This record gives sequence, structure tokens and C-alpha cells, in this order.
Amino acid sequence: MQLSAILESLLIASQDALPSAEMARLVRARVAEAEDVHARECEEGGKPEPLPEWLIALSKTAPETVDTAVAALNRHYLETGRAFTILERPKGWKIYTRNEYGDFVRHLFPGRKPERLSGPAMETLAIIAYRQPITKAAIEAVRGVSCDGMIQKLLDRDLIRIGGRAELPGRPLLYLTTDLFFEHFGINSIDDLPNASELRRVKLPDAAEQNPEQSTAEKQLPLSPTPSPDGQVKSPSTENL
Repeated sequence: MQLSAILESLLIASQDALPSAEMARLVRARVAEAEDVHARECEEGGKPEPLPEWLIALSKTAPETVDTAVAALNRHYLETGRAFTILERPKGWKIYTRNEYGDFVRHLFPGRKPERLSGPAMETLAIIAYRQPITKAAIEAVRGVSCDGMIQKLLDRDLIRIGGRAELPGRPLLYLTTDLFFEHFGINSIDDLPNASELRRVKLPDAAEQNPEQSTAEKQLPLSPTPSPDGQVKSPSTENL
């Protein structure tokens, strides 16, 4: 039994993305389980068959080994013309349909129509993505206009989230991108954005001069964000933005 086939079975069975470290742990756990069963059978006086060499070899599975096996799987998929591939996202590896088959797959979900962000929404999202965590005042200082509506739209689409409050007068909210943002744009981190290191060093306009007041909605929110069950920090009053 090959490691690549085992990883493929895990990725197909899992509804969530799996990190390399987690897949390596699952493989080693199966080996440890087999070794425990073998040891008990020996203690009971039985004469079990020795563990196969391929299973013993899997006990040394490491995240780097998983990465190599996943790369081999993707090469095999490409060479055999398969309609899917394995991509790494912030939360781990996941099987995806290739882009060229997207028009066919879309007919599985006739109620879902592609939604495009407006220019102002894209500008707001870009500022947040490159300079996160960032306050609304800092975003508005860059764009020169109020961003309440754009921020709310991005929150509604789960492309950004509230990541806490800044240590500034009034404790303004801080905005971050979400895992859905990374998945949608096909990147694993902010460093994967075009010219990320250069643009993150650019000095932003002074938000205090252009936006000295917090919005009424932000002032009504609690000073401490509430962590959600999945570990993300979100304010319970986001809908008031």
C-alpha cells in the first residue's frame, strides 16, 4: 500500500482541508494501532503474522514526506488528465476541481450565480489585505471616502472579519481577511499577494488627521471582541456596522 494512495483516501474522506502534519499524524496513528494489536496478540500466546514492511515504514511518515507524496499525486493527476488537483490552502491540503471544468460544475448549483465585487469594494478589500490588521479610519484615509458600506459588504461575504481592537484612542476595530479570502484568491498567506513586501512598507496617510471620529456603530460595540467556537475573534454586534 502506497503512502500517496493513503493520503488520497484521507483527502477524499475529509470535508475539511488537512495540513501535512495532521495527515502524517493520522498515518503514524494507524501504524501504532496495528503495532498495539500485534503486541496484545503476542502477549496472549498467539502467533500473529509479522507486520508488513510497508506498514512499518509508514511509522516514519513526516510532514515533508506527505508534501512529497502529494506532489507525486498531482503529477499523476496531470499526466493522466484527471479533472481535479490537490491544492494547499491556509488550513491545509484539499482536493479541488480544475478551473477548466468549472463551467460544468457550476450547473450543479443553478441557484448560485457568480457575484462580482464593485470597484470600491475591491479597493477596500485590497487595502485590508495588504495592510491588515487595519482600522476603518486608516482605510478611509487611503481611499479618501467613507467605507462603512464597503466594509459591511465584505463582512457579509465573509471576506474580512473583525480581529480585535487597536491600542489607540477610542479602541477602533481592526479588520483582517478570512480563510475564505485566501481560498477564493488561491493564496496561502499575505506574502503570496503581488508585491506584498513592497506595498506593506508604503507609508499610509495619517488616519488621525483625516478621520478623527469613530463611527457611531463602532462606538456601540463592546471593547473586547468575543471569540467564536472556531477560534476566530468576532464581535457579536457586527450586524450593527
